[in-house]
Amino acid sequence: MKELHDIVTAFDKATALGKQTALATVVHVEGSSYRHAGARMLIADDGELTGAISGGCLEGDALRKARLAMAQNRPMLVTYDTTDDDDAKFGVGLGCNGIIHILIEPLSTNNDNSPINLFKLFLGRRRPVVIATLFSLKDKKKEQPGTCLLLSDDEFIANEFPDEIVKNAVIDDAHYVLRNGNSVTKAYSYDAEFTCFVELLQPAVSLVIFGAGNDAIPLMNFAAVLGWQVTVVDGRANYAVSGRFPTAKVITAKPDQALPLLTFDDRTAVVLMTHNFNYDMAMLKQLLPLQLTYVGCLGPKKRLNRMLNDMRDEGVEIITDQLENVYGPAGLAIGSENADEIALSILSEIQAVLKKSVAVSLRNKTFIHDRADQIIKQAL
Repeated sequence: MKELHDIVTAFDKATALGKQTALATVVHVEGSSYRHAGARMLIADDGELTGAISGGCLEGDALRKARLAMAQNRPMLVTYDTTDDDDAKFGVGLGCNGIIHILIEPLSTNNDNSPINLFKLFLGRRRPVVIATLFSLKDKKKEQPGTCLLLSDDEFIANEFPDEIVKNAVIDDAHYVLRNGNSVTKAYSYDAEFTCFVELLQPAVSLVIFGAGNDAIPLMNFAAVLGWQVTVVDGRANYAVSGRFPTAKVITAKPDQALPLLTFDDRTAVVLMTHNFNYDMAMLKQLLPLQLTYVGCLGPKKRLNRMLNDMRDEGVEIITDQLENVYGPAGLAIGSENADEIALSILSEIQAVLKKSVAVSLRNKTFIHDRADQIIKQAL
């Protein structure tokens, strides 16, 4: 969610300087493209860009289209067809071999339910939300409704819809996406045809690192680049110092004091790397019943096995389900040797686990992204 944070921050700065802005969103992709549906970019009238909708090939043309949308003060749907070998006719060297549909929405500070304000609501709390964006692929000259809905487990905000039947259908789909966790694109036909991109936004990953040694620093640094929220916990006050971990929340606590100071959810990953066997074992004993999405243990497998055996000797009951999300040694096998490389392997494994993905070389895949996600489902 780092891109959304950057977009919101850039919008506030641009507004303070009196700049006009527009939001460009990739709403649908057919075939291959650098970014898929949900990619966003903030465009200021002076040409400043925040975020990305492509690998750099669309941004210049999108800026020209955004200035027109801002001048007309109405959303605009722009399509780039790069399946033609002669894509230079667009004035952009695309070469992606796909069709990319981008919705450009002028932004106003007077609209309480503008996309930026909806993003702020999402970023202000740790819970998943669904954002719905309505547009017309059939008639690009038609008025494009744009970002029209935010739904969470305790919040509902809707803008104006073309009609109540479409609105109710989109709301039903938003509830479905919130329950099942997969974004969808649907076409709605009622008097006129609209397409809706119903997108699930997940909170930033929360990474809890137990251990404030030097090898925890690159783990924090890499996670910060990804926009993850990092907490570092250690019982040693001379190690758990904010100056050593400037982008993290730092907690000094013994094992029996740590858990009440932390909050866990299904977007939380934990790494045990204090290099103190008893500390790591004490934390693992408390973490196992929580059945978190990812618990990584630094060190060889025999170290983890010894922890588990010692816990059993103490009478701790360990069930198989509790071990499914424990990864020891932590990290992917990418030939890591030093602290930076180990940090990279651990974060890569966490990313794969959270995305429920198997780490393979992209050259061994037919498609980078699942093409089934590009199919527009019919509704109504």
